[in-house]
Amino acid sequence: MSPAFDLSSPCPCGTGRLAESCCAPVHSGAVQAPTAEALMRSRYTAFVVGDVDHLLASWHPQTRPETLDLDPDTVFTRLRVLETVDGGESDETGTVAFRAHSRHDGERSTQTEVSRFVRADDGSRRWLYLDGVDGAPQG
Repeated sequence: MSPAFDLSSPCPCGTGRLAESCCAPVHSGAVQAPTAEALMRSRYTAFVVGDVDHLLASWHPQTRPETLDLDPDTVFTRLRVLETVDGGESDETGTVAFRAHSRHDGERSTQTEVSRFVRADDGSRRWLYLDGVDGAPQG
């Protein structure tokens, strides 16, 4: 786990819970994300703290890049979940639309994405990030 992950502070994903009872157990592998939204929040937190290992491990093998380089000068400042469709504990697929706010070289930016998640087909039933489409949800 990244040393920047402060377990006693509010989790960067925006739930209001402490990191130690929110995304940290997912990052460490102690628990699996119970929903697609929980996995998406843990992935956002991974971008915040620079946890490339979690990002790659939670990415579907069919769409996962071989390597991932994060820009250390990008500072993620806020996450807003816009919409969640399916992705519950008994679902096989789900989508989560979100808006992530960041700063880079003093410039503010936002990324809006609709991410698709699927259950792993290896018997683990864990959620995996499949892919995402830039833009807000339609409908």
